[in-house]
Amino acid sequence: MARYNLWQNRAIIAAADPLGPVVRQDSKGAEFGSIAGTLSHLLWSDRVWMARFDGGAVPDGMLGNSGTLFRDWQMYRAERAQTDTRILDWASSLDDAGLEGELFWMSKSAGQQVSRPMVICVTHFFLQQVHHRGGVHALLGAAGAVGKDSALFLMPDLLE
Repeated sequence: MARYNLWQNRAIIAAADPLGPVVRQDSKGAEFGSIAGTLSHLLWSDRVWMARFDGGAVPDGMLGNSGTLFRDWQMYRAERAQTDTRILDWASSLDDAGLEGELFWMSKSAGQQVSRPMVICVTHFFLQQVHHRGGVHALLGAAGAVGKDSALFLMPDLLE
């Protein structure tokens, strides 16, 4: 799923690149407003979860402003690539034992300590990415962007 995440993030960036900043930031009533807003939220959310998983730094921001943290497209692209590498590195080191037990964290959104089974948290992490990228796909299509196939079974490195 980490490789799928990387593949899809690259495809979305390639589809959104030619649109330009005005179209990417145009609010269309999506949960985080726009293509750029949704991608910003997803990058922030990925970093929040990675901080929980690998003990790295918790990113600045909160859920309420997560859609505005990465407005500069070039900065977003660089930060997205860095985070995708972090996700790949973490996932490649994960084994069955790493999916056992509970994950504990302080949720700023819920305002309380939370614990859930690690396997549920990892599953949520990857499904949340799919959920938000689905919204971005819809926004890209409405903006006239040409996207690539997102079917997992068509992922290039699975076909080799």
